[in-house]
Amino acid sequence: MIVAFSFTGCKTTAAAETTAAAETTAAAETTAAVGALWASGVKIRFFCGGDAGDAFASIVYKGALAAAQDLGVSVEYVFSGWNSEKMIDQLREAIVAKPDGIAMMGHPGDDAIMPLAKEAHDAGIAMMYQNVDVPLVRATYGGGYVGAILVAQGRALGEEAVRLLGLKPGDKAMVYSNWGQPGRYLREENTALALENAGLIVNRLPDIEGAPTNPSLMTDSLSAAFLSNPDTKLIVYSGGQILGAAEMFMKAIGKGPGEIYNIGFDTSPAVIDAFEKGYVQLTSDQQPFMQGYLPILSLCLTKVYGFGPIFVDTGAGFVNADNYKAVAEWATKGYR
Repeated sequence: MIVAFSFTGCKTTAAAETTAAAETTAAAETTAAVGALWASGVKIRFFCGGDAGDAFASIVYKGALAAAQDLGVSVEYVFSGWNSEKMIDQLREAIVAKPDGIAMMGHPGDDAIMPLAKEAHDAGIAMMYQNVDVPLVRATYGGGYVGAILVAQGRALGEEAVRLLGLKPGDKAMVYSNWGQPGRYLREENTALALENAGLIVNRLPDIEGAPTNPSLMTDSLSAAFLSNPDTKLIVYSGGQILGAAEMFMKAIGKGPGEIYNIGFDTSPAVIDAFEKGYVQLTSDQQPFMQGYLPILSLCLTKVYGFGPIFVDTGAGFVNADNYKAVAEWATKGYR
């Protein structure tokens, strides 16, 4: 057996050496292609959504920074204060600059984004969308999505609140959102519908402009709404920036921890602190760090290798008073 094996090996030495050389070359080319800076030279405009200092946008930004460092891509970051009109103006400016790709917040909605998506498509600019999906735009001009599935996420939060908190028909709830803003309000609307399907009485209240950066701006509105409905048992907030201020709001209306249920979306150091103190009972985590990292990764994969755009549901499930400590460390560090 040993002699036969050696003899066979001798007959194929030249072929083996040729194969080995080819494999070595291929390995070297692969290593170079997927090296630490494999996307260097790619230029991207990235929309962070809010202002640089707000709790959600800062995590998105941190994810985008990590992707840029890992991939070697050149990124220009855009902050919009969650203002849809401003986003559209900034998207128009981004297209004029002709980057390789644009990662755009979908808050303005399909109708507003559609004509600019066409311009980007015609200019050969790859598009990704994050946080709020624009399915009609993607179906028409391509592009991927990284974020929670808003309708399902909103409905699930309402259903979980009823189950977890023991809410009953006839109980009153206040739900905040950007009502009427295409695409954006769908999440909270489906939370409201889920509560109404369970027999709750829902008061839909408008978000206050600027509150994500300065939650105190919402204190007067919430206090007035509560005075009109003092038997309210549940308040639903449209983002972690405002949910994290639940303690401030409850003190403004003279309520202690757990006397009114406060729920919403996202985690942050402030939300974790509110869980710890008993002011927040439930939130739906949508992992904004991934909404920063993955759109940039997808655009680079498209530009360098010609891959199709990715679609990722970042909804991670629920954080509540029983499990919040499992994410507390990373939330406190600004990654959740």
